Amino acid sequence: MAMTMHVDIVSAEKAIFSGTCEAVFASAVMGELGIYPRHTPLLTSLKAGDVRVIIEGKEEQFYVSGGTLEVQPHIVTILADTAMRAADVDEAAALAAKEDAERAINDGDAKVDLAAAQAKMAEAMAQLRSIERMRKTGGSH
Repeated sequence: MAMTMHVDIVSAEKAIFSGTCEAVFASAVMGELGIYPRHTPLLTSLKAGDVRVIIEGKEEQFYVSGGTLEVQPHIVTILADTAMRAADVDEAAALAAKEDAERAINDGDAKVDLAAAQAKMAEAMAQLRSIERMRKTGGSH
């Protein structure tokens, strides 16, 4: 039997996932992380993107808008402002948000906070990458 650890993925609104898994993969601000049971304790910030959880050899995919990842030897906790299963990401809304952000960035006359527009663009792109990865790997439940 494979070694396992407990993982909790929580958004500001609700718990998204809580269960046992073999591994967790996430995009931290300093790069991609792979976490397995007995991992060294770690606390880091996450950037918008995928969180992949391996459960009984199958990959479950989630999207987080950023947040905090805490690792203990047998427990991983992800606290995110927004988190959802990748299958629940609305592609049309993500594309619309990307287009709105592109317009805001490219419109030199608009009184738009450039950093906020770039952050919205990064989040929309991360959602679209989650959708693309889900399609390539056959989906998530």
